[in-house]
Amino acid sequence: MDGLTLLIPSSVVREAEDKREATRKLGYVARAAAVFRADRLCVFPDREGERRWGEAFVRIVLQYAATPPHLKGEVWGKRDELQFAGVLPPLRLSSQTTADSSESAVNQGIVTEVGPEGRVRVTCGLQHPISLTVPPSMATPAEGERVTVRISSREPVRARLVDEPTPGFDVATVNLSAALTDAAGRRIATSRHGQQLSIGRLAEFRPDYRDGLTVAFGAPGRGLPEILGIPPEAISAADAAGRSKPYGLDDDHVDSDPGFDRWLNTIPRQGSETVRTEEAMFASLACLTLTE
Repeated sequence: MDGLTLLIPSSVVREAEDKREATRKLGYVARAAAVFRADRLCVFPDREGERRWGEAFVRIVLQYAATPPHLKGEVWGKRDELQFAGVLPPLRLSSQTTADSSESAVNQGIVTEVGPEGRVRVTCGLQHPISLTVPPSMATPAEGERVTVRISSREPVRARLVDEPTPGFDVATVNLSAALTDAAGRRIATSRHGQQLSIGRLAEFRPDYRDGLTVAFGAPGRGLPEILGIPPEAISAADAAGRSKPYGLDDDHVDSDPGFDRWLNTIPRQGSETVRTEEAMFASLACLTLTE
């Protein structure tokens, strides 16, 4: 799986004082994913770190933020988790509806149901959701996934799924180890205990990013080492020894690391005692997505 995948814990809003603040924070997380052209924004479980708002709330707000504006009302309606959705900043992605020379419209849709025999139900801005056949060139999309629909007629409705990229990113809940196993390219864990990012170090492994990049972030007051049960001093020791993983590849404790290629401190001159997740996302991705 190539492209840019971002991993955040379900405890990402653990320090929010109320639902409005939690929603606004997730809006900035979604903005970071949009600004840096992420393909996937995945939420992995951190049950011990969750407080009032956990995995379901985080996933729903992020999915709502990623939904094209013309589909938000139809797909989501009114939900308690979206009480303060009005504070979410707009993502302002490229146009969700285009037309080509054949006068057919290309709409972004959301899969609302996966049926039998390679068919899916899609909401795509028409009067009603429509049932479409998944073409052989496409993998069957999951419920909630964005798809591209080419509409040749609205009355009667004639439409088909096409294997074309959609602007924006998909949101899903994942197991961290499974996400890293499926990832292509570099798999980066961000932590102030990791190797300090420098121009030379970035140039060292930057070419690998062409095959894909997965970046994981921690939660406020609860970084990735604590979430994964890895002693911070082990990561620092690995840095001092010139190793990319804590403990070393042959150590019995390597199972504590779910499969990262490298632990990086992407803000080596951190001036604040803590860096918020959304701040770390902007700071880290600005460096890691640099082009040659």
